[in-house]
Amino acid sequence: MSREVLLLVDALAREKNVEKNVVFAALELALGSATKKRFREDAGVRVSIDHETGNYQSFRRWQVVPDDTVEDPARQIPLSEALQRNAEIQLEEFIEEPLEPIEFGRIGAQAAKQVIFQKIRDAEREQILNDFLERKEYMVTGTIKRMERGNAIIESGKIEAALPRDQMIPKENLRVGDRVRAYLSKVDRTARGPQLIMSRIAPEFLMKLFELEVPEIEEGLLEVKSAARDPGSRAKIAVKSNDQRVDPIGTCVGMRGSRVQAVTGELAGERVDIILWSNDPATFVINALAPAEISSIVVDEEKHCMDIVVDEENLAQAIGRGGQNVRLASELTGWELNIMSMEESQEKNEEEFSIIRKLFMEKLDVDEEVADILAQESFTTLEEVAYVPLNEMLEIESLDEKTVNELRTRARNMLLTEAIVSEENVENMSEDLLSLEGMDSETARELAAKGIKTREDLADLAVDDLLEMIEMDAERAKNLIMTARAPWFT
Repeated sequence: MSREVLLLVDALAREKNVEKNVVFAALELALGSATKKRFREDAGVRVSIDHETGNYQSFRRWQVVPDDTVEDPARQIPLSEALQRNAEIQLEEFIEEPLEPIEFGRIGAQAAKQVIFQKIRDAEREQILNDFLERKEYMVTGTIKRMERGNAIIESGKIEAALPRDQMIPKENLRVGDRVRAYLSKVDRTARGPQLIMSRIAPEFLMKLFELEVPEIEEGLLEVKSAARDPGSRAKIAVKSNDQRVDPIGTCVGMRGSRVQAVTGELAGERVDIILWSNDPATFVINALAPAEISSIVVDEEKHCMDIVVDEENLAQAIGRGGQNVRLASELTGWELNIMSMEESQEKNEEEFSIIRKLFMEKLDVDEEVADILAQESFTTLEEVAYVPLNEMLEIESLDEKTVNELRTRARNMLLTEAIVSEENVENMSEDLLSLEGMDSETARELAAKGIKTREDLADLAVDDLLEMIEMDAERAKNLIMTARAPWFT
C-alpha cells in the first residue's frame, strides 16, 4: 500500500511538473476529506503521510480554546478538559486522537482524485506564473482566445492574461483570433481566471514599445525617462541621450519616421510627441509644451507648480484642444502647470504685490512707499525681512542703515509676538482636538489661530470651509472632519 502511494506521488509530480511536496499535501487533504465522512458532524481530521515510506496515519483533532468560548464542539475543546489529557497543552494548539486509517484503494475514489488534481492544477498554475514573473517580461504578445463581457482573454504560450475593456485603446475593435501586445499592469493572485491583468493604455506600454523599436535604448545609449498619454489620441514621451554622439529625438523618430510610425500603428494612430528630457525642470517644461513659444516661467518649488506665460498667439497652442497639451505636459514632467496670457500674468502679479504690500504695512507699521520698496526687492515674508543677511538689505539704495535696522527689529518683534500668541492658542485648545486621529500640532496651531479650538468646532465645519482656512489635501480635510464627527453617530 505504501509503495502504491509513493508511485502515485512520483508519477503525478513528473506529469504535472510540480514539487512532490505539493502532491503529498493534496493527497493528505483528499484522504482527510474521505476520512471525515465517517462522522456525522463536521469533524476536524488530519492525515499525515511519511514522505520516505509512504505510510500514513489519521487523527481526529480539536483546537484548544478558553472554556467559555467553545462554539463548535466537533472541532473545539475547552482548555480545562484539554489539560486533563495533556498538562502542557496551550491555547490554540490541538488535541489529537489516532483513527483507524481508511483503505487507500477504497477512498471515495473520484472525490479524492478531484481534490488531488485541483491542488496540482493550482500549483502548476502558480509555477507557470512564477516562471513568467522571474523573466521580468512585462510586455505580453499573444492571441485573443475568447471575449468575456467585453474583456479579452489573451493566450501567450502557457500563460493566460486578461485585457479589460477599460484598458483597451478607445475605438479599437479587438476580435477573437487577433494578435495583440499589452503591458503587464497588475498580478491578481486571488483571481480564479487569468491572474495577469494587462493594459494597452498605460504610459509604460508606450515606453516598452519604443524599447522594442529603438535598439539604442536597450544598448543604454538612450533612456526613456517618462511618458504621458491620452490613449488613442496623443502622447508625449521624454528621452535622454547617454552618448553625446546620439541624437535622442532623431534616433527615436527613425529613418523617414519609420520607428515612431511603427509605434503609432500599434497604438491605433495615437500621435506621439518625442520630447528632449532635461535635468532643469523649467527647460523640460518648455520642451514638453513645444511647439508653443513660452514668454516666461515662474517656478514655485514649494507648491511644485509653474506659471507659464505665453502671448495671445500661442495661448491656444500651449493649452491644446480641451487642455490636452498642457495636461500631457504636466503628467510628463510631474509639475502642475498654469498657462496664462501676459494680461492674466500681470493681474496675478499685481494681486500678489498688493497682498505683500498690505502684509508689510500692517505687520511692520510702515507706509505704502516703504512696503512697495520691500515688495519690489522680492521680499515676501516677515522672516525674510528679519533674517536675510544685513549686508544684502543695506544694498537697497532706497533704504538707509537706520531704516534697515528698524525694519529688522520690527519684523523680529512681530514674529516673536505671533509665536507667543500661537503657543497661547495651543494651550487654550481642548485635549480632544489635539488627540484627534490624523491631527498634528502644526495643523492644530493653525486651526486655533482661526478660532477652531475643540473637536466640536471642527465637526461643525464643511470641507470647503476647512480648505479656506488651511492649505491641505482635500482628502485629509474630509477625514479630519469625519473623525471629529464620529461621536455624533455612536
